[in-house]
Amino acid sequence: MAIFTTSTIPILSLIEDIDMGKIGLPELQRPFVWPNVNVRDLFDSLYRGYPAGFLLFWKTGAEGGLKIIGTGQKQSVPELAIVDGQQRLTSLYAVIKGAEVLRANFKKERIQIAFNPLSGRFDVADAAIRKDRGYIPDISAIWAPDFKAGAFRKAFISQLSEIRELSDEEESTIEDSIDHLRNLPNYNFVALTLASSVNEETIAEVFVRINGKGKALNQADFIMTLMSVFWDEGRFELEDFAQKSVLPSDGQSSPFNHFIKPSPDQMLRATVGLALKRARLENVYSALRGRDAATGLDNPEKRDGQFALMREAQKAVLNLTNWHHFLDGLKLAGYRGQKMISSETAIIYCYVLYLIGIRDYGIDRSDARQAIAEYFFMSAMTGRYTNSPETRFEADLAAVRDLTNGQAFLAKLREICATTLTNDYWEITLPSQLATSAARSPSLFAYQAALIKLDAPALFSPMKLAAMVDPAIKGSKAALEQHHLFPRGFLEEQGISDLKLINQIANFAPVEWPANIKIGKQSPSLYVPALDAAQSQSERDLANRFHALPSAWWEMPYDEFLVERRKRMALVVRDAWKALTGDKPLEPATPPTVSELIASGENGAVEFKSTLRTNLHTGQPDEKMHLSVLKTIAAFLNAKGGSLLIGVDDNGQVLGLAADGFPNEDKMGLHLVNLIKDRIGELFMPYVHPHFEEQEGTRILAVRCEQGPKPAFVKDGNVQRFYVRGGNATTELSGNAVTDYVKHRF
Repeated sequence: MAIFTTSTIPILSLIEDIDMGKIGLPELQRPFVWPNVNVRDLFDSLYRGYPAGFLLFWKTGAEGGLKIIGTGQKQSVPELAIVDGQQRLTSLYAVIKGAEVLRANFKKERIQIAFNPLSGRFDVADAAIRKDRGYIPDISAIWAPDFKAGAFRKAFISQLSEIRELSDEEESTIEDSIDHLRNLPNYNFVALTLASSVNEETIAEVFVRINGKGKALNQADFIMTLMSVFWDEGRFELEDFAQKSVLPSDGQSSPFNHFIKPSPDQMLRATVGLALKRARLENVYSALRGRDAATGLDNPEKRDGQFALMREAQKAVLNLTNWHHFLDGLKLAGYRGQKMISSETAIIYCYVLYLIGIRDYGIDRSDARQAIAEYFFMSAMTGRYTNSPETRFEADLAAVRDLTNGQAFLAKLREICATTLTNDYWEITLPSQLATSAARSPSLFAYQAALIKLDAPALFSPMKLAAMVDPAIKGSKAALEQHHLFPRGFLEEQGISDLKLINQIANFAPVEWPANIKIGKQSPSLYVPALDAAQSQSERDLANRFHALPSAWWEMPYDEFLVERRKRMALVVRDAWKALTGDKPLEPATPPTVSELIASGENGAVEFKSTLRTNLHTGQPDEKMHLSVLKTIAAFLNAKGGSLLIGVDDNGQVLGLAADGFPNEDKMGLHLVNLIKDRIGELFMPYVHPHFEEQEGTRILAVRCEQGPKPAFVKDGNVQRFYVRGGNATTELSGNAVTDYVKHRF
């Protein structure tokens, strides 16, 4: 017995049947996803008389569950459901009737196809084509109810004649082309109609078999088809969830968020993962059919059992409390929005693990969120679900299946993280992954998340990054920009033109956009020192730490800078990982007071000097006293910093500043500043902090030195001397010893 009949149906009849409600679209079909160029090509094929495929209908008396393409009041219950050919028929209806279509992103739009009667060319209408008098900008007008062919042809020819001369032959071509286009609805489609006796399961099987070859139909489509037959409301719930996630809610609870606008297919993967503990969808279709692996036959009871698992799981998947609590875990990991997400698959798979934890193992929500925040950070940073994601997640699901309890589940997730984020990963793999110019690199997003997690400010700014990347705030210009530390224009002047090298991740840092505009194309050696000097020591230390900047980086060769910064960026990410997992990095210690420095005596970071310029034995200014102070300051700069106290003798006795004979403290302070500028270098002034303090009823001059950005030499006549700290003494190095020390220290 034949299960189908063959016929030819003109497009005009199809359109009328849709308007009358005789043809409907069953829930087993996909949404309209054709790009407009496909619609253009369809009309071009019809115009030229080329084959345009066939339509497959199912003759059914079903009264519910049918999506109707046409709008307005229907005059009959649908008799034919479209099984295959929805995209073609929807395109024809939308253009000929001038109707809107609902896109995959749930936004409505009209499809505007333009036509050039002289060349017979179809195009997707754009601004340029709409202005071109050689085109009919929207062919829907040809089939409008009030269309008058003669007047339309005359008006078109008249408008085109205003800009070019038309021959009689060209005018005739235009008239014939418009008439030919007008008659397209008479084109006959081949239609195959399945008999009404064919059951829903067979319809689903036919659809899968037809679309399984020669079309881009994935396994999720197969499962959604099966859901439409056996669990229609389940598919509707997935589509409704996806649609509501696109637009912000109007005060009602909704799945909208700033990380992902999930498709129905993605939420289906979450349902399948939770219900069946499967990731490979090619195996899921057979499982949902209830197919026996040995006999190849479908078992209705087994099928019903699988769908029962799906129903129960989908309640948890689409539960808004679960959904938003899980997404808060991404924020906990430092991620703030879709622009920082390189893999939406990682979000869906981590959501499955979160749900397994709270539903199957009864884990406290907060504990599950913390563990998933860690797991997502690891997964997103390493690109765990980028290559062969189904295979990888199938293995991960197997690892957490049949564990004894919730603690074992949490331990397994953290074990996976630990075996992935080894020392070799932090020290070798991550710096290597950062050697890229890819704008959507997982390692770049991990570094940005790390800065947010560590509550870092933007470079050269007091503003915290976390406050600047709120995805809910949209302005005409981004509040935060990634700025070239070595500007492109500067690098090109140096002969570096490879954009992959110029746009290396390690050459970017987050700045507020006004600062980025001011910096422009200047050499870093021109714009950085002033910005660096304007910061306090603590601000500078934080900036260098968070933004992974080596000392005096603006003077480094570009290639060396990139290598060094990548290593430091990896350390920043590791610090954020420690903070996320509870192993927080040590905070900087509070510097000791002057009294504490004196009490502790001289050591590698503290030295006393009785005077700045006066020799106490002669009572006269002595250049040796100047050199003694300068070499100590230089030695601290060349080491890890330290404090010099002037007005205190070697035994820690406070002498005061009277012996130096300055008329006031301002004069003494200026004298020291000039000495440092002239004999060590003005570059180092931001790293030397002199100030006067009261001590034991008199005044002393305390000089706190930071770790310097580059080697500091002291000018002694015509000689440049290099000093370092050794124990509680200052030592001069020369020759190869200087080279070796600088290489190790800087």
